[in-house]
Amino acid sequence: MTNLTKADGLASSKSAFHHAWKAAFDRAKITDDLHFNDLRGAAVTILSEAGCTPQGIATIAGYTVASVHKILEVYLARTRALAQSAIIKLDGHRRNAK
Repeated sequence: MTNLTKADGLASSKSAFHHAWKAAFDRAKITDDLHFNDLRGAAVTILSEAGCTPQGIATIAGYTVASVHKILEVYLARTRALAQSAIIKLDGHRRNAK
């Protein structure tokens, strides 16, 4: 599965991606020790906050569901938005169960 493509639709090489990543980092003046894989945690958190299931995240990211569960365990930020979403779902469930 090809995740990154060039404008012509062909797969991007590792070297081309590395140079594009470094250029973007330089333009943004980021000095933190961040890596491309750090985006994985951000994406998982955003998808979770949007209400995506692990199965949906796996489909979008090209991972197995088991891998998504491992990634969620490591990267998922326990945000206020996630907590509020869970409470809203619980309240809705309780109202519908009556």
